[in-house]
Amino acid sequence: MTEDFPAAPPDPMPDWRRIDVVCLDMDGTVLDLHFDNLFWLEVLPRRWGAVRGLGYDEAMAQLLPRFNAKRGTLDWYCIDHWSEELGLDIPALKHELRDEIRYLDGAPGFLDLLRGLGKRVLLTTNAHPVSLGVKDAQTGLGRHFDELVTSHEFGVPKESPEFWQKLRQAHGVDVRRTLFVDDSAAVLHSAIAAGVAWLYQVLEPDSTRPPHAPVAGIPGIRRLADLQPSVVAQLAAGGGPPSPPPDGAPPST
Repeated sequence: MTEDFPAAPPDPMPDWRRIDVVCLDMDGTVLDLHFDNLFWLEVLPRRWGAVRGLGYDEAMAQLLPRFNAKRGTLDWYCIDHWSEELGLDIPALKHELRDEIRYLDGAPGFLDLLRGLGKRVLLTTNAHPVSLGVKDAQTGLGRHFDELVTSHEFGVPKESPEFWQKLRQAHGVDVRRTLFVDDSAAVLHSAIAAGVAWLYQVLEPDSTRPPHAPVAGIPGIRRLADLQPSVVAQLAAGGGPPSPPPDGAPPST
């Protein structure tokens, strides 16, 4: 585990009066990315190599070019693709390793507190529906969210600004009044291009590895719990009052 040190509050903190929807990434934001790193960088290469009589280093040397060729595409996240490509039962392997799936520290408490604000809370992930199902079954993830949304529903990954267009069309998400938290620089740049109003980057997505560098211009947080003081302050000010209308729009009557 990394050393537990106090984090500076993000600047700016969210203005919850101007936020209607909260979109949270799954792996590396709500759940510990350690599971995925362990699976893709340790367990799968060893299992794939063993079938072919290869040691770990040789297996990785052959796998990395295949992985990198798909990085940032929907196939990168597609276990159907990798099961066929590698000749392995990826869902069965993930299920075998399921005890390594866990929340990042403070995430469940933050999610429980967030519900008090009365915002729509969506899980927005690139994970394949089968992977999402394994993780939901292991952690009870779904109880914290109004909707579980995977980019496979739209046929484009979160690395594409088109994801946010499709999210608006299918789920009524107004990016101008949305807060989004993710650990991926490429995904956050896409959200910027799509006009998402409030963005935060998780800098410590894997609890067993050092924090990574922040994206310029995007507030960085160690974990979701770093946003908790803003939720507590809003609750202390009267819970979850109705959000104001967008700039220029008349108030509802």
